[in-house]
Amino acid sequence: MRIAILEDEPVQMELLVATLENSALSPHVETTCFRFTSGDDLCRALGRETFDLLILTSTTEGMTSLNIVRWLRAFHRSMSPVIMLSARGSERDVAEALAVGANDYVIKPFRPVEMLARVNRFRPPQTNLHSAAETFGDWTFLHDSAFVVFAGPPEQLFGLNEHDFDLALALFRNLGRVVTRFELLEATNQNLRTMNTRILDNQIFKMRRRLALDAHGLHLQTIYGAGYRLTPVPVSVSVSA
Repeated sequence: MRIAILEDEPVQMELLVATLENSALSPHVETTCFRFTSGDDLCRALGRETFDLLILTSTTEGMTSLNIVRWLRAFHRSMSPVIMLSARGSERDVAEALAVGANDYVIKPFRPVEMLARVNRFRPPQTNLHSAAETFGDWTFLHDSAFVVFAGPPEQLFGLNEHDFDLALALFRNLGRVVTRFELLEATNQNLRTMNTRILDNQIFKMRRRLALDAHGLHLQTIYGAGYRLTPVPVSVSVSA
């Protein structure tokens, strides 16, 4: 789980990261925290990558937490869950945060066990990365052989190389959500610094053509400046008079 934390108090930041990354209460869940001390820095990061959860404090410099949530919901069109963390605990403060689009509100000083329980509510469904197969609707990914099976009709079997298989799997795991180039490079164990984005775009194009995604009711959309989004194509139903 990728969590972005906006917090300018070093002690609070360290406690949050220790609670979320090293908690004995969730030893089976891998969590990576990304630290931000400025709202402006966080917004710049959100323009190029995505997170499973945002934890925003209200005392940082730059763009305020409330304005970040407004921007996320109204302009960035992001539905990533947000937990507000604030020393202000009046009914009005909580109501205002929830009204602009925050999903939860925690009052400082937070209690680690309670905070972890609140975060766990927003964890994405866990996938057994060591399972022999993963199925998404009519599509089944066979890890041992790097084959992809389309249930059909008719049933089809696609053999992919390692990169194509990992790219497709990352997109299917996030069906309907924008997957950033950074996430795709992570999924395929490729280095962001040395990787030419044109090479990644070419890999995406080959994978899309190899699986014939368009012919099987899936649309792979390029999101300019962000990444890619794989979505089912709505089936049009004609009603005869």
